[in-house]
Amino acid sequence: MKYLKLIILLFSLQTINAQQIDTLTYVKQFEINKANYIGKPFSVLLNDMNTISPKTVWVTPNPNNKNNIKNSRFKFATKEKSFKNAITLLITWKDFVPFKDIEYLSKKNKFYFTDEEKNFYGTKIIQDITVYR
Repeated sequence: MKYLKLIILLFSLQTINAQQIDTLTYVKQFEINKANYIGKPFSVLLNDMNTISPKTVWVTPNPNNKNNIKNSRFKFATKEKSFKNAITLLITWKDFVPFKDIEYLSKKNKFYFTDEEKNFYGTKIIQDITVYR
C-alpha cells in the first residue's frame, strides 16, 4: 500500500510539472511568432491567446524617467506565485505608457489582469516580446 501511495504521489508531481512546461511552451510560441505581433496592438496577441491568458501584470518604473513605463510583465500565475519561477511574457511597448495610469489600475485591481487591464493594454502597440521563466 505504501508503494501505491508513493507511485500516485510521483505521478501527481509529474503531471503538475508537465502542465507548467505546457504553459511555457504555449506562451513561448508567441515569442517565436513575434513578427505577427510587433507593430500591432496588444489586443491582437490577447485575441490569439485563447488557451490561457495572463493572471497578473507588473511594471518596473524606468530609472531614468519614473513617469513613463516601457515594459510590462504579464505573468501566468496567481499574485502569490508570481515571484518564484513564474512564466513571464515581457512586452516592450512602442511608446511610453504613463506610470500614473498603470499605478491606478495596479492599486485598484491588486495587479490582477482584469478586463480593465485588458482594455487598457489592448490599445498599446507592441515593440518586442520576450518569454522567460
